[in-house]
Amino acid sequence: MSIALKLALISGGGSLPVEIAAYLQRTNRPYTVIRIAGLSDSALDAHPGHKLGLGDFAKLFEILAVEQVKAVCMCGYVQRPDFDTMQKDHGAQHLQSIQTAGRGGDDSLLRQVAKVIASQGYHIEGAHEANPELLIGAGLQAGPDPSPETMEDAQEAMRVATAVGALDIGQAVVVAGRITLAVEAQEGTQAMLGRIVNLNPALRGTLVNRKGVLAKLAKPIQDLRLDMPTIGLQTVEDVAAAGLCGIVARSHHLLIIDKPAVYARAAELGVFIYGHDVH
Repeated sequence: MSIALKLALISGGGSLPVEIAAYLQRTNRPYTVIRIAGLSDSALDAHPGHKLGLGDFAKLFEILAVEQVKAVCMCGYVQRPDFDTMQKDHGAQHLQSIQTAGRGGDDSLLRQVAKVIASQGYHIEGAHEANPELLIGAGLQAGPDPSPETMEDAQEAMRVATAVGALDIGQAVVVAGRITLAVEAQEGTQAMLGRIVNLNPALRGTLVNRKGVLAKLAKPIQDLRLDMPTIGLQTVEDVAAAGLCGIVARSHHLLIIDKPAVYARAAELGVFIYGHDVH
């Protein structure tokens, strides 16, 4: 994707849109930020852009036309909307198809939103394309070298995560001693890691004697342009608190928010971050 294409960054909550906007500004790519009312970080106010309500497609397409953008990137946290309320206000002709898709889960919902935007002639661009610096590399990225036993856990965690993802359950799995300790469902990675400390000490690691690995992988059905797996400082803190050795993901298939700080904190806590090279 040529950086000459003007990009509209539709920004939900969290730090990811802020990092992408800063990268676009730093690399002199033409862009505009679409801030979602009540969600977008206030740091985005410093960037050129507009504010609109969630689901206001009529205004969105007006903005995209006026700004003469060619590509759209959707990123950041967005809660599942109340479609009944939204239909009373804006964009009912688009919201009907999105509401129907939403019955199939978050992945289906995101794909339908992207389909609606693409139907108007816009290219859908992933966060990893808008800011490739966020992607995890191949091999050891931070922290200590994992032991052979830990790498066996990493391989098993990735195998289980792939199977779980194929069932559209979640992205993350924890394995220690080749035993699956936890699988992420709707509660999210942080809550899943919080459960580890309540397990039998014979199964899990401790702060002194770490054991096990968190694997975070995209589901096979996911469109990585819309929902790339992501970690940040909180993930590293939670992995350390759970007594795990590290984090593994497929290389170039994981976004790391505030990467320098994450890598520094991982090294400080003795948690490794590893990108498994996929051939």
